[in-house]
Amino acid sequence: MPKKSSKAGHVPERTCVICKKKKEQYKLIRFAILDSEIVFDLKRKITARGYYVCDDNDCMEKLDKWLQKHIKKNG
Repeated sequence: MPKKSSKAGHVPERTCVICKKKKEQYKLIRFAILDSEIVFDLKRKITARGYYVCDDNDCMEKLDKWLQKHIKKNG
């Protein structure tokens, strides 16, 4: 049995920016915003603020609207 402080068996969770559901990180698609455009980070290597979205049609369809709202709020 691993020690309590051990990270063995730990699966990171992230939250979808659209539906706000928490899921295991590998089940979500990571993206970053560069020059007001969404860039999908399939290899998870871009060194920019990353966001996560579910890999289903409902959340993906709402992503453009989320981007417009996010740019107005932060830009």
